[in-house]
Order: sequence, then structure tokens, then C-alpha cells
Amino acid sequence: MFIALMSALGNAMFVLSQTIFKTSQIALDLSHIGTFVAAVFGGPVVGLLTGLLVGIGPGLYFGYLGGSLGLLGLIGLPVGKALTGLTTGLLAKIIRSRSEDHLSMKMTGAALLGYLPESLFTAVYFESIVPILLPNVAAGFIFYFGSMNALVISILAKAWLEIAILAVFTGTLMGNTGFTAFMKQYFTMSTRLAISQEQHTKD
Repeated sequence: MFIALMSALGNAMFVLSQTIFKTSQIALDLSHIGTFVAAVFGGPVVGLLTGLLVGIGPGLYFGYLGGSLGLLGLIGLPVGKALTGLTTGLLAKIIRSRSEDHLSMKMTGAALLGYLPESLFTAVYFESIVPILLPNVAAGFIFYFGSMNALVISILAKAWLEIAILAVFTGTLMGNTGFTAFMKQYFTMSTRLAISQEQHTKD
């Protein structure tokens, strides 16, 4: 249920980013807000699954609706976002296991560092995978940007700005005692319900 909610939030934010939040030709992709919230509160597995589902909207858009990446876009974008969810969740888990002090600042850092694998994947995706599997699409990118390297730089420059905004927002949520208390209560109730259902099944 939590994964579904955060995935829906992420995809909804992506739609808003491409419509209401779009200024001229620049659209900030804020879909990772669902990924980050899921990862810092739910852990690496929840973060990975949420990131995978959050990537469906962008994958469809850049694959078919507003781009030309096709199936490669529908596969590649969810994989990249899943990497961010997994890494952020792992970092959040490690941070929590060591100390509960200054969680707001630490989770902001976790979200920022959590994007590193996706940024590396993005570079490999556009500079190596797309030219090999979609040479005509790569040729179009080169014609417009001058090189695939220039394309990657423009993508990652905007992406890191988006991640910085979302990381600060995630850290702010973590520093909100009311919100964190609600999330802890939610996961406690979910765990108890799962245990109860498992015992009922065994009986």
C-alpha cells in the first residue's frame, strides 16, 4: 500500500512537472519525491520498488509520448530511478543504525548521495547504450546537442538541481516530528498486521 501511494505520488509529480510546473522548455522533474520518502522511511527494498514504479511515467513519456527512446526508455528510466531508491534506502538504513541525531541533515545527504548510481547509469545509458541500440535517435541527439557528452551534461545538470531541491525537502520532512511519528506508527501497524495475518494463515 505504501509503495503504491509513493509511486502514485511520484508519477503525479512527474505529470505536474511536465504541465503546470513547466516554464518555457524547462520542466523540473520532481517525481523522485515519492522515491526518497519511500526509501528513507521504508528502506532499500521499498525504495527500489517505488523507484521502479515511479519511473514508469517518465519512461512512457520519454519513450513514446514526448520522446523517441521507445522500449529502451520504458526500461531504462525505471531502472535508473530504482537505483536511486535502493541506494538512498541503504544509506538511510545505515544512518539510522548508527545514530538518530541530526537525521534531517543526514537524510538530505543520503538523498544526494543516493542519486550518484543513477547519474552514472544515465551517463552510460546515453553515451553507450543508446548509440548502440538506437543509432538514429543518437544521431538526432548529436545533431541537436553537438555530442552525446553535451546531452549527458545538460541532463545531469538539471537532474542534480532537481535532486538538491528534493533532498532538502526530504530532510525537512525527516525533521518534522509530527510526520516522522505518523510514518513510524504506520509502519508499526503494518508490521503488526502482517504478523497477525501470517499467524492466522498458519492456524
